[in-house]
Amino acid sequence: MLAAFFVSSNLVSRVRPRLAAPDLDPKSDRRDLWQVYANGGAAVVGAGVGLIDSALGIWLVTATLAAAAADTWATSVGMSSRMPPRLIWSRRTVPPGSSGGMTLAGTAGAAAGALVVAATGAVAAGLPMLLPVGTLIGFFGMVADSTLGALLQGRFRCPACDMASEWRVHRCGVATIREGGMVWLNNDGVNFVATALAGGVAVLTWCWLSPG
Repeated sequence: MLAAFFVSSNLVSRVRPRLAAPDLDPKSDRRDLWQVYANGGAAVVGAGVGLIDSALGIWLVTATLAAAAADTWATSVGMSSRMPPRLIWSRRTVPPGSSGGMTLAGTAGAAAGALVVAATGAVAAGLPMLLPVGTLIGFFGMVADSTLGALLQGRFRCPACDMASEWRVHRCGVATIREGGMVWLNNDGVNFVATALAGGVAVLTWCWLSPG
């Protein structure tokens, strides 16, 4: 499942179109340490649970990585959309790449990313039920990520460049001005919370479906 997530997500991230005149100051395609923690931290916890209960561990790892893949695929595939993304909460249009913005293409990409990881988990573990359930939980994780990004993630603007940014200091070196959201909550934090929520749903689903 880990290989399915990292390989597919890195490939999708590398082939996404570049914006000619970016209106944002997001992270690059290269994954840093915090991004690895944000996307894989919940899966590591799930793997630890698997040392105690292997079946539950498989559910957790699959669901959390499916959520991480869904978010990555949604962002990358959504960049190719001809329609501007809209915030899931207010439906207001935002620049491509904005946290919380969703498009039809990105939504389809999210479903595909979750499906890739869920299918891998189902085949590797010999648990057919993981395919539909893992895909749905992964898609839920993407929706949770977009909702948290739209409502709670810190939003900033550089007064010198008049450019939206996800950082307290813009890449030009000027301190940004907060426009909304929580100052301390960045995209990595949103990713971690979304994957953790997916893990929580996986536990509830596993308890519901498990015999006895």
